Amino acid sequence: MIRSSACNKLFMSPTTSSPLVPCCSSIAWNFNPPPSLFSSSSSPTLSSKANFLSCAHTKTLGIEEEEEAIIEKSSTSSELVEFPLLNEEYRACTIPWRDPSDDPSVPAPTELSWINLLLNTIPSYKERAETDSSVPDAANRAEIFAKRYAEILEDLKKDPASHGVPLDIRLLCRLREQVLREVGFRDIFKKVKEEENLKAISLFENVVRLNDAIEDEGERLENLVRGIFAGNVFDLGSIELAEAFSRDGMSFSSACEKLVARPWIIDDLDTFKMKWRKKKWKKVIIFVDNSGADIILGILPFVRELLRRGSKVVLAANDLPSINDVTYLELIEIISKLRDEEGCLIGVSTSNLLIANSGNDLPVIDLTRVSQEVAYHASDADLVILEGMGRGIETNLYAQFKCDSLKIGMVKHVEVAEFLGSRMYDCVIKYNEATGS
Repeated sequence: MIRSSACNKLFMSPTTSSPLVPCCSSIAWNFNPPPSLFSSSSSPTLSSKANFLSCAHTKTLGIEEEEEAIIEKSSTSSELVEFPLLNEEYRACTIPWRDPSDDPSVPAPTELSWINLLLNTIPSYKERAETDSSVPDAANRAEIFAKRYAEILEDLKKDPASHGVPLDIRLLCRLREQVLREVGFRDIFKKVKEEENLKAISLFENVVRLNDAIEDEGERLENLVRGIFAGNVFDLGSIELAEAFSRDGMSFSSACEKLVARPWIIDDLDTFKMKWRKKKWKKVIIFVDNSGADIILGILPFVRELLRRGSKVVLAANDLPSINDVTYLELIEIISKLRDEEGCLIGVSTSNLLIANSGNDLPVIDLTRVSQEVAYHASDADLVILEGMGRGIETNLYAQFKCDSLKIGMVKHVEVAEFLGSRMYDCVIKYNEATGS
């Protein structure tokens, strides 16, 4: 049963008892979720109406300013540094894959489970790569990728240290990205990201207007949080979701309607709502996740609310493409399409909104290796948000910070659900106040 909430009331049809987003009827997003779902090295260039502020050796987008600019190199040419707001004893990966007493030459059961998870993703990656029209002889190169990456994973089954240590989700993802780039693929999800960004942009104003119609501050925040979870369904790193998306497309309204009932497996929403009513953070850094509905219909309405409350907001996005994660160049383009001539997002100024290059190129993130740009902006931040399963659950769920922190995402891998003891497609919202000095 779906819990009655502001989100559900907001999307209620005036003529039926079925919740829906009115404007979704005109969008070709008809995703029917599975029954279990909810119960390169070369640097691209970009011209945009934006001002790139020089900060700590890299570039940041000040959305309010309007001038043409070209990004000529990515932050990976600069040394990556530790995120300065981390407390001691930081461990990036949430799930321990082996005990210290385990034989290092024999894969542990959890290691095998994750290796098999990545093996099972190869066919969908191969299929995406085969259709990459930007790469000559894509079908043959896709076959080479599939064979090479499968061989690497089989090697790891025989010897967990055969391709580097420690063996964890970061290593498995990095090996996959390296093989893709070595055989000539830079962004095999580029087309689907562009298509879904356009669809989500067409829904943005209506989603924002519906949020704004909620008068109670706490109810409005809850609706925004539910929108983040609904948007986070758009994740092509999940085999089930990738297959469902390929078959049916996706519906933001359907995802919002069918979130699992509270209490969620980690549910600090009420605590966060209480803090939200009493506290206004001066500067918020958000490590964002996927393109499409995730960033545009989930995160950006929430960001707009923060801006309206007077917070400065830094959106930290990937340097290089990985799965359907949004890159910082793509996010710059998205914002330029959403804001009006006065530099506003539906009436809210974006003068305090910055787009930053996180320095990351994976769907997970190790906060000991971020761009100098993000580290610079962290000096006066008082809230850090890690969004998505990869950044906020599979990595960093238990990370402690010298400022307030929020981890928010949806459980989309069986292995993660088993570790947390949760339902599949359960939700995580974990809020912690500042610790240490």
